[in-house]
Amino acid sequence: MEVFTSVKSLRQYLDQQVLQQKTIGLVPTMGALHKGHISLIEAAKKDTDIVVCSVFVNPTQFNNPEDLAKYPRTFEADSIMLENAGCSAVFAPSVEEMYPEQPVVKMNFGALETVMEGASRPGHFNGVGIVVSKLFNIVRPHRAYFGQKDLQQVSVVRQLVNDLAFGFELVVCPTVRETDGLAMSSRNTRLNATERAIAPHIYRILAGAGEDLRAGKHVSEVIGWAKSEFEKIKEFTLDYFEVINLKTLLPIEKIGLAGTNAICVAAFLGPVRLIDNIIF
Repeated sequence: MEVFTSVKSLRQYLDQQVLQQKTIGLVPTMGALHKGHISLIEAAKKDTDIVVCSVFVNPTQFNNPEDLAKYPRTFEADSIMLENAGCSAVFAPSVEEMYPEQPVVKMNFGALETVMEGASRPGHFNGVGIVVSKLFNIVRPHRAYFGQKDLQQVSVVRQLVNDLAFGFELVVCPTVRETDGLAMSSRNTRLNATERAIAPHIYRILAGAGEDLRAGKHVSEVIGWAKSEFEKIKEFTLDYFEVINLKTLLPIEKIGLAGTNAICVAAFLGPVRLIDNIIF
C-alpha cells in the first residue's frame, strides 16, 4: 500500500495506473476508520483495480471548533486497517496541502442543505462540497463510494456530481451496524460505557417508527411517539426526527411507494452527536 501526502505525488502515481488502463475507486474518509469504512474499501476492490482512500479531517465542514478539535485522529491504526483490507493507496494530506489558500467559492445545494443536517450545521455542506470536489479532481476516479449512514451527504454529493458533470459512478453502500443495531461511526469512540449502552436505542426507535409507518399509522403520530421515546432517556437530547421523501429530503405527511421514504434522526448522547437513518 502506497501512502501519499501531496497532491503532486498522488497524481503521478495515478497517472501511471491510468496509462496501464487500470480503473480507480475512491473512498473519501475523515479517518478513525471502522468496519463501515472497510465495507466501502471492499466494495471498491470488487469493482476497480486501484482503490484510493483519502484520510483528511476537513476543517471547512465543521461549524463547531470544539467538534473539529475533538474529532478522533487515529492514522496509524487506520493505515493498518486499510492495508489489511487491500487498499492500494492512502491520500493523507495536511490542511495546508488541501487548502494552500482559504477557499472563496461558495456552494449552495438549495433545499438539500436547508433541512436536517443543513439546518443544524450551517455551512456544513458548503465545506463538504468543496472538499469532495477537490478530491474528485485530484483522484479522477471511475467510481466513488459513500455510506448510506450519511444519507443527506450522499444526496448533496449526487447533486454535485450531476450538476458539475464529474462523469464517474457514485456508489452508495448500506449502513454497517454493530450487533446491537448501533450504526458504526467514528464518533462512537467518544461515548463512555454508559452512553454506549444507551446508544442502540436510536436504532430501536428508528426501526419501531418504520414498522408503525408501514403498518399504516399517521406520520405525525409516529413522530410524536418517537420524540416521546427519546424524552424518556434523559441522556439524549434530540436534534431532529424527520420522515422525509428520499429524493427531495423534505418532510412528508404521508408515505409514498416502498423505497421512496426515509426516517432520519440526529441526537446528542452526552456531548456526542450521532445520526442515523432507515430507508423504506
